[in-house]
Amino acid sequence: MMRKLALSGLLFICQTMAWAHKASDSYLVVEVKGNAITAQWDIALRDVDFALGLDRDGNAAITWGELRSRQADLSAWALSRLELTRSANCPLQVTGLQVDDHTDGGYAVLHLAGTCPGATGQLALQYRLLFDLDKLHRGLLRLTLDGSPYTSVLSPTNDTVNLGGTQASHWDPFKRFLVEGVWHIWIGFDHILFLLSLLLPSVLVLNHHRWQGVSSFGLAAREVLWVVTSFTAAHSMTLSLAALGIVSLPSRWVESAIALSVVLTAANNLWPLVNHRRWLLAFGFGLIHGFGFASVLAELGLPADALVLSLLGFNVGVEVGQMVIVAIFLPVAFWLRNTGFYLKGLFVMGSWLTLLVAMVWLLERVFDLKLMSG
Repeated sequence: MMRKLALSGLLFICQTMAWAHKASDSYLVVEVKGNAITAQWDIALRDVDFALGLDRDGNAAITWGELRSRQADLSAWALSRLELTRSANCPLQVTGLQVDDHTDGGYAVLHLAGTCPGATGQLALQYRLLFDLDKLHRGLLRLTLDGSPYTSVLSPTNDTVNLGGTQASHWDPFKRFLVEGVWHIWIGFDHILFLLSLLLPSVLVLNHHRWQGVSSFGLAAREVLWVVTSFTAAHSMTLSLAALGIVSLPSRWVESAIALSVVLTAANNLWPLVNHRRWLLAFGFGLIHGFGFASVLAELGLPADALVLSLLGFNVGVEVGQMVIVAIFLPVAFWLRNTGFYLKGLFVMGSWLTLLVAMVWLLERVFDLKLMSG
């Protein structure tokens, strides 16, 4: 049984390492005035390389020469995955190519222009970049239609926006980013492992240097409430500060610190230094995780009127996604708390596996390495 659990854990390591890096995003800013379209589209060089194979010499570094030599291919590939219509199709063309740095690396910056057959009526935008290769890819859209701003997160299940017909609800940004907040926590494997590392001992009590199950569900639920509330309060603070542009930290520092938080939390399960006040760990490290949650909103650069609702919706979405995890974990963990499967398998071996995974993440992020393919 334990051998099978160990093998399953090793498979989990390989899969989780490959998924633990920053999600693939592109940033699309579009302005439509009558029948005239101008746009800027920032696409990560790593995504362009993934789709087109830019790195010809295999040195893991994309040069300006390598990008320029494939400009025609890049333009054709990007334009085939973006379509705007107003009355009829609005042909687009690439008018310029640059390179810019975002917090997570280099981006190809495409400048676009086009003309629609009609200057009034409903505008439709369809986005398909990378969805055939990466279902987790997101397009962060900021569009201004005849002076009215609009924002959205485009995904395989939400790849089209229609504007200019029925009046958009004032709460649309809240609803869109609520869904995106839920999704973000569910694909944020480092955030999930951090949370689970904090929750694993919530159904246990350390008695004479030996872990055993708590006596009642109420005690476990109270511990979970303290941990989750502290984590929520902390990351909500820094998420807001970062998304509003008040505080900005380099993505590499933030991602490295998040990996370190998982290392230390898992280590605390194996060699408990902080036992009765794990909510302090949740709060302290939650401040760091908030900057990680903020990456989507900060990079998008939302207008002030939409930012507050988008921020609120995203934050609520993160909490909903988090509470779903807790609601599934807590009853199962309490039921299994006195079994060898939980004490030796999920708690001890799970903490060791989490520690190993997080150590690899930490090395990759601090030293900009790629220790696992994915």
